[in-house]
Amino acid sequence: MFDLPNFPTLKNNILSGLTVALALVPEAIAFALVAHVAPLVGLYAAFFLALMSAALGGRPGMISGATGALAVVMVSVVVQHGVEYLFATVVLMGFLQILFGLARLGKFIRMVPHSVMLGFVNGLAIVIFLAQFSHFKTPGPDGTQEWMNGVPLTTMLSLIALTMTLIYLLPRLTRAIPATLGGILVVSLLVAILGIDTKTVGDLGSIKGELPSFHWPQVPLNLETLRIIFPYSLILAAIGLIETLLTLNLIDEMSDTRGKPNRESLAQGLANVVAGLFGSMGGCAMIGQSMINVNNGALHRISGISAALFLMTFILFGSTWIERIPLAALIAVMFVVSEKTFEWGSLRLLHKVPRHDALIIVAVTVITVLTDLAIAVIAGVIIAALVFAWQHAKQINVQTSVDENGWKIYDLEGSLFFASIATFQQLFTPQDDPRDVIIEFRRARVVDHSALEAIDNLAERYQDLGKRLHLRHLSPDCLEVLQRARGMVEVNVLEDPHYHIADDKLG
Repeated sequence: MFDLPNFPTLKNNILSGLTVALALVPEAIAFALVAHVAPLVGLYAAFFLALMSAALGGRPGMISGATGALAVVMVSVVVQHGVEYLFATVVLMGFLQILFGLARLGKFIRMVPHSVMLGFVNGLAIVIFLAQFSHFKTPGPDGTQEWMNGVPLTTMLSLIALTMTLIYLLPRLTRAIPATLGGILVVSLLVAILGIDTKTVGDLGSIKGELPSFHWPQVPLNLETLRIIFPYSLILAAIGLIETLLTLNLIDEMSDTRGKPNRESLAQGLANVVAGLFGSMGGCAMIGQSMINVNNGALHRISGISAALFLMTFILFGSTWIERIPLAALIAVMFVVSEKTFEWGSLRLLHKVPRHDALIIVAVTVITVLTDLAIAVIAGVIIAALVFAWQHAKQINVQTSVDENGWKIYDLEGSLFFASIATFQQLFTPQDDPRDVIIEFRRARVVDHSALEAIDNLAERYQDLGKRLHLRHLSPDCLEVLQRARGMVEVNVLEDPHYHIADDKLG
């Protein structure tokens, strides 16, 4: 299935996988609690997603697992219908993602503008940073969560600062092990030896468990169940694929390699189907853990596979030790990930790039933080598309001349589509034109059905005045759709353009 790397690369990928597995534990537990399910449901999801996407997916080095973006949708399923409906939802979500991959639609993620990518990265970096502050709360006397203060807060902040310092300094001393793993180990040993009282992984919930077993979702197999779960599955599939494929794009840029989005979509879908059938909450790519992996230079499938196997080892045999790891060390790792993920250079670009690009970067960042990734990316793409349409709508123009027969020639240049129709109509003066008029389309492109309607309407205006309009160099499919202007077309077959109109009447 894949070639084994040399020993130094193998060691680096395995150690990076261990680091990622440690970072997966608190995230999986936290997202499981957000979704109102047991911690093991989140941990099993991380195992299945990390293992199957690494082994079968299209982006080696990318890490998948339970994510917050999906958990905030899943909680509605659990609260309103119960956890069994969540498992069924995850299975259907996986099938929808498989269909997406089979339809080879992953390539369309390449159409996401760079400004949207910058906003996506910055927004997720902020989300990762803010998510860590939930660990600074402890149960109060009345059972509500209260912010830490006094000695516990000072201890937590000190350990975070120490871990971050080690992560930044260790690469200068040695690269034998990943700096993040070194920081976690040193601080964990320090806390254990000195008996420092601080929050640990075990405070989030026990991670001890058994191998996951097959569990068919206990829901009625009827149309009513489908009616309940389909909307949730569709939303989850969309959010999961958007986050996964954008993370894939980011790793492509960072590693100067190229992933396979359709293959990744298939792997994610299959992983979610299996996860749902084994009683877990499913998931998608995780930018935080993926950045840990990439920053460690681990771009082989072995890193993700080893992360999954280490995680299952923790669940089966090492829960006692893993639960003793101070949360401060793992919080520090995610703070570093957040700092390295944020595109600081984009702040300088805001004053240099066009205003609409700056707006998109800021808008996607803010929407990602305030709502969710899918809405942010869709909003960013819509803004970019509207700006593109507006700019191209202004770029249609015409040059006029009169030939030896006294016929007026309109030499059109630009793209004729829904946004440029108003400008197109203002270019012509039927009342003042001679009896014969030529519109030359050799340097123009007719893009959509709205443009064809505009041509037909213009032809009708000339007809009503008793004048003859000659349309030259339209593509054959344009000629098929034209109605009122069809009899006014002159076609030079040798010079006719080869572009095709995007119109539903042509299939």
